[in-house]
Amino acid sequence: MPKEILVLTGSPRKNGNSDMLADAFIRGAEAAGHRTARFDAGRKKIRGCTACKACWTKDTACSYKDDFSGLEPLLEKADVLVFSSPLYWFGISAQLKAAVDRLYAYLSEKALRPLKIRESVFMICGADEGEEIFAGAVETYKGIAQYMKWRDRGILLVPNVQDKGEIEKTGALKEAEDLGKSI
Repeated sequence: MPKEILVLTGSPRKNGNSDMLADAFIRGAEAAGHRTARFDAGRKKIRGCTACKACWTKDTACSYKDDFSGLEPLLEKADVLVFSSPLYWFGISAQLKAAVDRLYAYLSEKALRPLKIRESVFMICGADEGEEIFAGAVETYKGIAQYMKWRDRGILLVPNVQDKGEIEKTGALKEAEDLGKSI
């Protein structure tokens, strides 16, 4: 049965390595018959959650008006949420983190449209050597997935890529495409 898959990217750098991971995943997911949407949070203006507790007071998840309002309908339609980010200081990018923090509204008892997401994927790349550098980001992702009661469908870590296109010298794009096909 086809799934609605939302790929949420975190890079402010257009067509960078984590964008290429997202594209490869999408190719695989669409080849498997799924419907995909992509939201480039890294290039949007999304402020972090302010814990104002005004969630759903204006018929939207968040009362603040910024680019998160464009993400809301995509989140509400999705069965699977895929994160694709560059590694920034041992975690996901701040831009992606701001979007993730705003998911708080969907945990509110006042939520008018609860999320139907039941599965998630995490893909991250960075310039440093070795996969241990990703430990903080991976633990954060695992915590989010567990807290949201999402089934983890895969984690893809890609070290040693910094400049645009360096990821093409690795097998990571094939791995991302295969991961998309496996959903």
